[in-house]
Amino acid sequence: MNLRKVNEEIFIADDTIVRCGDAEIEFLKRQAHTSARKRARICAHKTNEDALHEMLIVIAAASYIRPHRHVSKSESFHVIEGEVDVAVFDNAGALTDVIELGARGSGRNFFYRLSHSAFHTLLIRTDYLVIHEVTNGPFDRAGSVLAHFAPAENDLDAARAYMHEVSAQVARHLGRSAA
Repeated sequence: MNLRKVNEEIFIADDTIVRCGDAEIEFLKRQAHTSARKRARICAHKTNEDALHEMLIVIAAASYIRPHRHVSKSESFHVIEGEVDVAVFDNAGALTDVIELGARGSGRNFFYRLSHSAFHTLLIRTDYLVIHEVTNGPFDRAGSVLAHFAPAENDLDAARAYMHEVSAQVARHLGRSAA
C-alpha cells in the first residue's frame, strides 16, 4: 500500500482501493511505539474535507486521550485487536457510562457508536488497541471540545493521576476491583 506521511502518527492511504491487513497493523504498532502520543493511524479518506472519515488506528496503552466531545458528529469503533473501556462523562466530569469493548471472541462487545455529543476517553486494557474508526467529515479541530475537567495532554503527571482516578471510577461503576 502506498502511504503518504502527514506526521509521525498520521498516514494517508493513496491507493484507489485501500487494503489493510497484518502488515499495516504491525507498521502502525511500530509507529505508535515511537510517536510522542503513542498512537498512529492510516486514513482511508484522502482529505480532511471528505464527508466520511475511516481510519485504522493503533493506540498504545501508555497513550492519554484527554476526554473530549464532538459537536454535530457521530463516531463508531470496531475493535480489531485488544480491549478498551470507553468512559463517558457528563459536562461536569462525572462518569455516566462505561462501554467495555474488545476484539471478537473476547466476551466483550466489539462495536460501538456514539451518536450524541458526550465527553469520552479511552482506558486501554491491553498493550495495544487496534480499531477501525468511522466518523463524519469534514474534519474541523474546532468541532472537538476538550474537557475542562481533565488535564492537558502535555501535563503528563497530572494526566497519569487523572487516568488512575478514572480507572478507579470505572472499576466502581462496573462493580470490580481497580486494576
